[in-house]
Amino acid sequence: MNLAKALGSIGGLTLASRVLGLVRDSLFSRYLGASFASDAFLVAFRLPNMFRALFAEGAFSAAFIPLFNKKVTDPDGRGLDDGIAFAEAALAVLLPVLLVMTLLLEVFAWPVTLALSGKFNGISPEQFAFAVQLSRLTIPYLLFISLVSLLGGILNSLHKFWVNAAAPILLNLTLIAALLAFHSHEPLFTARNQAIAVSVSGLLQLVWLAWACRANGVSLTLRRPRLTPEVKHLLSLIWPAAAGAGAVQINLVISTALAASLLASGSVTYIYMADRLNQLPLGLIGIGLGTVLLPLISRQLGEGDEGKAMDTQNRGMELALLLTLPATTALVLSGEPIAAALFGYGRFTPEDVHFTAQALAAFSVGLPSYILIKVLTPGYYARHDTKTPVRYAMISMAVNLALNLALIVPLQHMGPPLATAIASTVNVWMLYATLKQRGQFAADARLKRRAPRLLLAALAMGVVLWAAQGWIMPYTHGLWWSRVLALGVLVSAGAVVYALATVVLGAFSRDDIKLLLRRKAA
Repeated sequence: MNLAKALGSIGGLTLASRVLGLVRDSLFSRYLGASFASDAFLVAFRLPNMFRALFAEGAFSAAFIPLFNKKVTDPDGRGLDDGIAFAEAALAVLLPVLLVMTLLLEVFAWPVTLALSGKFNGISPEQFAFAVQLSRLTIPYLLFISLVSLLGGILNSLHKFWVNAAAPILLNLTLIAALLAFHSHEPLFTARNQAIAVSVSGLLQLVWLAWACRANGVSLTLRRPRLTPEVKHLLSLIWPAAAGAGAVQINLVISTALAASLLASGSVTYIYMADRLNQLPLGLIGIGLGTVLLPLISRQLGEGDEGKAMDTQNRGMELALLLTLPATTALVLSGEPIAAALFGYGRFTPEDVHFTAQALAAFSVGLPSYILIKVLTPGYYARHDTKTPVRYAMISMAVNLALNLALIVPLQHMGPPLATAIASTVNVWMLYATLKQRGQFAADARLKRRAPRLLLAALAMGVVLWAAQGWIMPYTHGLWWSRVLALGVLVSAGAVVYALATVVLGAFSRDDIKLLLRRKAA
């Protein structure tokens, strides 16, 4: 399987989802602004978002895919039939657990909201009751998205990556439809409708994945729950993987809670909007690479080819740096025109734009680390080692909490994002060092040669973007076509400069271009 081709398939659909996400956030900022209503919805949305990252994009896939692949490729087994039987056994245990967990969260929504928000900062009991109501409306999404992760893991193992990658599009379309059809001059009404739309989108994603599985010859039958040895092994891998894969999300939950409880109203919205922009390259590159690398490396290791698995991880890291370094530079240096073009109208004021750009710069410092975690952790999960990543994730979370407490007062809304960025960098350093020490990963000559040249190319692009900001900014406050044009010019200029710099510096050779053109023609 071609790594770049598979990433392109996932990346294209993820790009569509992220673009729709930006449309959704732009409408959200227009109708709700940065206010208590927006903060309350975003706190309620944080828990479902975390579960989506942990299960749909993290722990369950990390534990399930290698075991499912092993069943399917076992020469003494029945291939796909054995894999489906294992999936049915996992579903039989997973579904009752999810139902009980969803019920408990609904009952205890008050303390859950309190933990996520710190009861906000200076709000009335009635306002907090409204925030709890929003949490209850979003909680069913957890059940749906966890089941989606099971079906998505099956399709990813069958190399049907695009089906699972397309599912988040339904989330964005549902929330956009709710904003357009059910917004109001009263922000609280709009926020409530957004919370309802979250759970509706989860149901739509589940229906989509179930249909796709049936179309690909996979139909799961609900059995009586039994803790078979295979299911016990799966469960033993899920929980440590959840903490390992979800370190960034758990750090964001901590940041959100501290911001809601200690900072002024609207701060949660600044951090969320900044994170959404930061998540665009993370979704396109990091999640796509992680999705492709895990089944590919696990299959190569299952065939006993350690050398090919190491080469795959080297190419994954090279591809991550090629795409991540320019994104990091652009978001750090040009956050103000980007945030203004996307969010700066309606109830979202110029001051809100400025604060969002500051938070974005702090988040984006850690963007390479967020993505390299996605590249390095498959090297552990493919070898059924979920304990090491979880240990490092716990250390990262402790670093994040300490830095949050130290930075949130002096840096305000920039403190939590910067703490998250530094904590993720600590995490990626530990993951890399351990793989290298075990002899399971070593940067090859090609990666060592290209990495510093890619960094220089990104810095050259950054100089051009910084110089162009004064000319671009006036056009980011006009009509929608003016905003789109300004953003398009900024992105295009950066892309052209970066592409030329990579060729001039030798980070990307003419032979690479010819190879890509030949693949495209084929």
